[in-house]
Amino acid sequence: MSYSVSAADLGNIRLNEPETVNAVLQNIALILATPKGSVPMYRDFGLSQEFLDKPIPVAKAMLVAEVREAIEIWEPRASVSDISFSQNALEPGKLDPTVQVEIRVEE
Repeated sequence: MSYSVSAADLGNIRLNEPETVNAVLQNIALILATPKGSVPMYRDFGLSQEFLDKPIPVAKAMLVAEVREAIEIWEPRASVSDISFSQNALEPGKLDPTVQVEIRVEE
């Protein structure tokens, strides 16, 4: 089954989430919301900010690669099927990635 998740979905974090699907979606939202280098002891967790201040087409390409790699490393139960971007007219130049993922749930 395919799920859609973005950093805006982070909301309230539930530690030890009992539902596997919800835990995976929460982890992906956390990856999308975390700048790389900001988590002590896990400096590679999150997304690098190298795409900041780049032209939008370049930033999108960099962000797609970064998101795919981060999810592959930090949430192996999910596989990325698509990444789209939304832009807010009130915040020009800000890209908000929304990731479509397939979740592998072990029975």
